[in-house]
Amino acid sequence: MLKRIHLNLARNPEFPNGSSDHGYEFLAPLTADGTLDDVAWPKLRSRCTVRRFWPGAADEHGHLVHTRHKTWAFHYDDSDSDNDEPIFKFDSHLFREGEYVTITEHDGVARTFRVARVI
Repeated sequence: MLKRIHLNLARNPEFPNGSSDHGYEFLAPLTADGTLDDVAWPKLRSRCTVRRFWPGAADEHGHLVHTRHKTWAFHYDDSDSDNDEPIFKFDSHLFREGEYVTITEHDGVARTFRVARVI
């Protein structure tokens, strides 16, 4: 039921070819059509982990959370909810290789990531 989803930084002015060295890997329940399963998530929430990897910085580890505002975010274990990374329309994204998702990171910048793998 849980899928391992690997996101790589998509093309942008700083990285015209994108970057597989910058990204996220997380576990999440997906429906048959490839969207996040918010019905299964409460039962699996403790297993829905995330790792943010970025050169020059220590990996950050946390959890995928579904907030009281019905939005999804990455919450890091050593931070309060003010530092959560909200994910734009995460509930309607298809998690299939080649799809794109936008994450607003700690620095307030919204960056686009490409789904590189779903296992």
